[in-house]
Amino acid sequence: MKIRVLGSGAGGGFPQWNCNCDNCRRLRHNDINAKARTQSSIAVSTDDTNWLLINASPDIRTQLETFPAIQPKQGIRDTGIKAIMLMDSQIDHTTGLLILREGEPLDIYCSEMVRQDLTTGFPLFNMLADYCTVNHHPIPVDGSGFEIAGIDDLRFYTHALKSKAPPYSPHRHDPHDGDNVGVIIEQISTGKKVYYSPGLGAFEPHVMRAMEAADCLLVDGTFWTDDEMICQKAGIKRAQDMGHLAQSGPGGMLETLNTIDNTRKILIHINNTNPILDEDSEQRQILDQAGIEVAYDGLEIEL
Repeated sequence: MKIRVLGSGAGGGFPQWNCNCDNCRRLRHNDINAKARTQSSIAVSTDDTNWLLINASPDIRTQLETFPAIQPKQGIRDTGIKAIMLMDSQIDHTTGLLILREGEPLDIYCSEMVRQDLTTGFPLFNMLADYCTVNHHPIPVDGSGFEIAGIDDLRFYTHALKSKAPPYSPHRHDPHDGDNVGVIIEQISTGKKVYYSPGLGAFEPHVMRAMEAADCLLVDGTFWTDDEMICQKAGIKRAQDMGHLAQSGPGGMLETLNTIDNTRKILIHINNTNPILDEDSEQRQILDQAGIEVAYDGLEIEL
């Protein structure tokens, strides 16, 4: 199984177009040891030809142009994208669907709650009906397994997460199972597993079981501290308000990841304010010492 990190940043990417935080300002002035990042998305395949796209960020065109394996190879119109899975209905994970409108019908796998959001509060599916059309395939939220046509030798197990529906969602303040999901991707022939969850609001028992059983983790690395946005005067919300676990502090991502052995651990969906973007920072050294990686655009993982 091969996983390609198409984008590793949180909403807005890094640097964010209108942000003058320390990280963004220094990157623009070439005064930081850091890599620019587009908004988070990954692709998965077992044959380097047929790819499942997981989340479709607003940066999808740039991401595809830097990834030859997924580019057209046969005929006038072609793509290596055989299907798309959505972890949620957030704008930074779905608006890339508009960029994919020129092709064949899009086979999109997502929960019923995400489908509802994308046909009501943000009716992307309705809009695309007049272009490429959307074939919706419902996915379970109880951890049940399923396979995807055209994506050979992989089985997927999706479960609900405690997080937040988007601000535009009709049920933003009325959480439902399926607003956000995590996925275990298992290669059937080898039994190797990766767990992907770019938005994680709580370490629920089923989440811990998934993490402990995986050979590789790609999990929420959005914020270093819960009050990061407030302290940097970049926003008024805490990480928890936005459905994300901070990396540091009691009960944070770092503390929990340190309890999991024999697993490759990678943080993804990194916000532009997060000090771990600076590869020379104290926070990055803490991760390095713990054996925890920070995803970057173009990272390839083979299991």
